[in-house]
Amino acid sequence: MSSDIIFEPSTSAVAQIAQLSEMSMDEIKSLWRQLYRKEPPTHIRSFLEKRLAYRLQEVEFRRTHQNLAEKNDRRINAIINTGKKPLRDRYPQPILGTVLSRIYQDKEHKVTVTHDGQFEFEGRIYKSLSVIAREITGTRWSGPLFFGLRKAMYDKKTKRGNK
Repeated sequence: MSSDIIFEPSTSAVAQIAQLSEMSMDEIKSLWRQLYRKEPPTHIRSFLEKRLAYRLQEVEFRRTHQNLAEKNDRRINAIINTGKKPLRDRYPQPILGTVLSRIYQDKEHKVTVTHDGQFEFEGRIYKSLSVIAREITGTRWSGPLFFGLRKAMYDKKTKRGNK
């Protein structure tokens, strides 16, 4: 491989990684400087190739998933600024378009997750599954538990309590 060849951003990360083994050591070090903006920490080729492959994947991910990368940056900055770890989601958020179904008192109730992350039930939009569960049962319920989104978490707590 010629020392004049520089990786093209349009080339996939897989193709770039495949080229690493064909590059000269000078080209490897030059790419390191380009991607890390500092001198390579060692002269061991296998070390440099592995880290370059990882960095190329990071660059590709950031390019193709910019919104996720920005979300992660905001979360990291929030942790740094507050010194507190944010609360985890209490239950997994269902994918948009998912239909949650529950049979209650011999009647099937279906809730659809809308494009904006809210819930559609019987032609009306709700922000909370718990409100829908309350409407169905007439009593206060955890919506995620009612529709089976917290079942595994609930079972773990129950098993722990019985030990």
